[in-house]
Amino acid sequence: MARLIFIYNADAGLVNTALDIAHKLLSPDTYSCNLCMLTHDTFAERSAWKAFRESTSMPMVFLHKDEYEQSANDQDCSKTQSTYTYPIILKEDQGQTHIFLDTAELNQINDVNVLIHTIQERL
Repeated sequence: MARLIFIYNADAGLVNTALDIAHKLLSPDTYSCNLCMLTHDTFAERSAWKAFRESTSMPMVFLHKDEYEQSANDQDCSKTQSTYTYPIILKEDQGQTHIFLDTAELNQINDVNVLIHTIQERL
């Protein structure tokens, strides 16, 4: 079955989360992950996004860039670095992974409802 893989332009972990929250509060215009800005407010998931995520039948996986790159490295020992820029949404179907929404497209979206509509149109 196909699934969407959402990869945030942020690293996992408590320290990184705290730094991200501080960055969002102090300088939101320079925060480097528009996917995070769209799907989450400063402290929690946006209600429209949560409702969409819970109502769609498409399986979704959410990863930080370091988690994705470690997973990619674990699956392919010859791969040392991802060829993607972040944030990005990938679609995995029948063992093949393709770009569903790239960084440039995500960075043009300025509202969670536009993101939801864009995803629904492409599914």
